[in-house]
Amino acid sequence: MDLIEQATRYMFFTGKGGVGKTSVSCAIAIALADRGKQVLLVSTDPASNLDEVLQVQIGQIPTAIPTVNGLFALNIDPEAAACAYRERLVGPYRNLLPEATVKSMEEQLSGSCTTEIAAFDEFAKLIGNSEVTAQFDHVIFDTAPTGHTMRLLSLPESWSTFIKENTTGMSCLGPLSGLSQQQEIYVSAVQSLKDPIRTTLVLVARPEKTALREAAKTSADLRDIGVSNQCLVVNGVFKAQSSSDEIATAFEARANSAMSAIPPELSSLPLQKVFLSPNALIGIEALRGVFREAKMSSAAPSPAVSAKDLPQALGKLVDELEKSGPGVIMTMGKGGVGKTSVAAAVAVELARRGHNVHLSTTDPAAHVSWVIEAPIPLLTVSRIDPEEETKAYQEEVMQGAGAGLDEHGKALLEEDLRSPCTEEVAVFRSFAKIVAQGEHGFVVLDTAPTGHTILLLDAAQAYHREVLRQSSNMPESVLMLLPRLRDPNFTHVLIVTLPEATPVHEAKRLQDDLMRAGITPFAWVINQSLSLVTTKDPVLLSRRANELKYIEEVSQHLAKRVAIVPWLKKPPTGSIGLLTMLAETNQLAPLKK
Repeated sequence: MDLIEQATRYMFFTGKGGVGKTSVSCAIAIALADRGKQVLLVSTDPASNLDEVLQVQIGQIPTAIPTVNGLFALNIDPEAAACAYRERLVGPYRNLLPEATVKSMEEQLSGSCTTEIAAFDEFAKLIGNSEVTAQFDHVIFDTAPTGHTMRLLSLPESWSTFIKENTTGMSCLGPLSGLSQQQEIYVSAVQSLKDPIRTTLVLVARPEKTALREAAKTSADLRDIGVSNQCLVVNGVFKAQSSSDEIATAFEARANSAMSAIPPELSSLPLQKVFLSPNALIGIEALRGVFREAKMSSAAPSPAVSAKDLPQALGKLVDELEKSGPGVIMTMGKGGVGKTSVAAAVAVELARRGHNVHLSTTDPAAHVSWVIEAPIPLLTVSRIDPEEETKAYQEEVMQGAGAGLDEHGKALLEEDLRSPCTEEVAVFRSFAKIVAQGEHGFVVLDTAPTGHTILLLDAAQAYHREVLRQSSNMPESVLMLLPRLRDPNFTHVLIVTLPEATPVHEAKRLQDDLMRAGITPFAWVINQSLSLVTTKDPVLLSRRANELKYIEEVSQHLAKRVAIVPWLKKPPTGSIGLLTMLAETNQLAPLKK
């Protein structure tokens, strides 16, 4: 298919974090503008990097891109949207109600759920109110990683249903009038999302099994909410220029293997392939080349770098983590950088050394089980399932706080617990419970992509207020969560990145946020580096040469401890595959005596 030729008015680019949604959506937007169209490019990602990719400072109103006539871009900033949303609801009452009451309303509207609905409020205006975007031929959404995107897309119906069925006039978001005023726009947004004439959902994936599996799950979830107007972009397709180049042929073979096993949910979708770029996709001219296959007959010499000139192997970092003793190890970073694989590799190695280890994930798009594959002695694996945790939480609150209520009171409490933000509370409580297990053994947490993770951590105080509102019982694990996360002897945060501009700079922003929250990262892990492999392929050589400045930036300016994981010929799945991540080459790290 040709996405540019078949572009609809609204286009949503979604998929696993790190698959290239931003670069592909930017390339489409530029191509349409180059054809004389008026285009608005919107990021709904809490961890947006449109500014860096387009090399233009972008705000919350449409910003013209100077070098592309007809192209405008904006970021929906969740925090700024939440601030404006709170003021819109609370402002009219400032001079009418007692100060204590107004302050209580502000506190009630300070949770992560308010942030999410406020961001959606901005999103809904763009797709649900045609007058707002009347000047544009196309509105293109660079959406957040899969878990956040699915929640974003499901909000129109869930909030419309909640508004319709709630009879109290109040919710965890405060007065429902603030939502009901928007209900008409929400309904229009739902209609637009489901209309194949106006809207296309573009599933973006890498030619990798995990990315394709996640795209398939997203496709099925979208169909469940009535969005069947989908197509697939496979980004990063690679062709080796010489069959004698072991690394290049392995690179191609991994992609071909994934594509040959493409899930049935995706096999019937219109498909467009995007070739692997030899250079960083930063700036307008680089983005204009996204849909062209790289033709490189030669490349400047770029010999493999000696291990002594690079950061330590991941296995050395595990040595330090083991010496620190039981506690929590958390992998964080931009979606798609390999947090799951790094977390699994660390957990498997600690178990292999004779320690009891619990590996879990808070990622809504979790796939830990895909990389572990089979049971491993001393290692337990779990996933925080939002649906299950929400149901258990609702039952507990009804049996606790609801036990002494009359029928009317119970009905009101049940209604309150149907609020979509109850899920956030339930997941947060489960997260705190797993962190507490670090008192008795190693706990390795594969966390969600950056934006979701920060919302989760920031939810602490809001969670305290919410749980006290619904229940008098505050779990000890929740009371101790923030002190545990801030204790460098208990919690070790590993920031995972790739040796590329956007993942490194987004990881830096994550580190800054963590430091402001009183959480100091223990180390950085640079994953999937070509710097230790030997190849003559010009595309891979160019990418390897581009890596060095970002490896140096991390090692010299951003982190005190750094570990590097080489690009592996075989995907790191199963215990043996995961353990190859610990060494400087594809060889298995030796068992510590």
